[in-house]
Amino acid sequence: MMEKKKKLSNDDIFAVTWRHQFLQGSWNYERMQNGGWCYSIIPAIKKLYTSKEDRAAALKRHMEFYNTHPYVSAPIMGVTLALEEDRANGADVTDETIQGVKVGMMGPLAGVGDPVFWFTLRPIIGALGASFAMDGSLLGPILFFVLWNVIRFAFLFYTTYFGYKVGTEITKDLSGGLLGKITQGASILGMFVVGALVDRWVSIKFALNVSSVEQQKGAFINWAAVAKTKGGTGKVLHEAFKQYNSLGGTGLEKYKVTTLQDNLDQLIPGFAALILTLICCKLLKKNVSPIAIIILLFVVGVVGKYFGVF
Repeated sequence: MMEKKKKLSNDDIFAVTWRHQFLQGSWNYERMQNGGWCYSIIPAIKKLYTSKEDRAAALKRHMEFYNTHPYVSAPIMGVTLALEEDRANGADVTDETIQGVKVGMMGPLAGVGDPVFWFTLRPIIGALGASFAMDGSLLGPILFFVLWNVIRFAFLFYTTYFGYKVGTEITKDLSGGLLGKITQGASILGMFVVGALVDRWVSIKFALNVSSVEQQKGAFINWAAVAKTKGGTGKVLHEAFKQYNSLGGTGLEKYKVTTLQDNLDQLIPGFAALILTLICCKLLKKNVSPIAIIILLFVVGVVGKYFGVF
């Protein structure tokens, strides 16, 4: 077994991880994230190679095409660091091997990043922060900012270090196994979270009246009698609340009006919000632009409000 002379330290891996945050800083249409990737790996290249020619060659091979989810790119970077370390210590690791490992990992891992981060973790933390913000607490945005960045950077460093320690062994699991289970589980959790947030974040109220029934005398507050009450505003309010209480908290008006929203709430609370969410999901699945859906909802809302539907 080859004895390694050059070895990356935790500080070196941390330096690479810190730079790796800016993976998409020089994104381009030709080779996409290659510039950010090359920028990230520079501290390791400087540590492993001493001559100018070797460093230039290393940077050149890392300027090839690269594109994946910016966070799950971390374990790929870790494996690449292990390969570069082996090469710097004399192992027969070619440019094609390094590029092949990067290309082979970036596809499967890209499919893990979206359900785990964009569809699960970010909505959960965002909902938590928004709950505080809706109550007027400044803790809401601060909590979201701190939690998201702590978790994000901790994941980047740990998975970079994990990829470096495991080396090329991690590529044996890319065809399914653990990554497949993570993707499936994250997708299920993401859908559960979105479903739980529908009733809280999607607001739609129908103002259409289904019926208006005149109630019998004595089943509602006698506002004429209240108006004749003497003794000032306090006495008037006292008489109104007295009648209201005697009716069991019902009978505020002469006519009992039932709206479409009342019927929907009795049937399934949040039913309209759920239907609206499913319609939007269906439109997105048909590749309708999110901007077009937002404009459509805006127009429908304005028109519906004008005609008294909402």
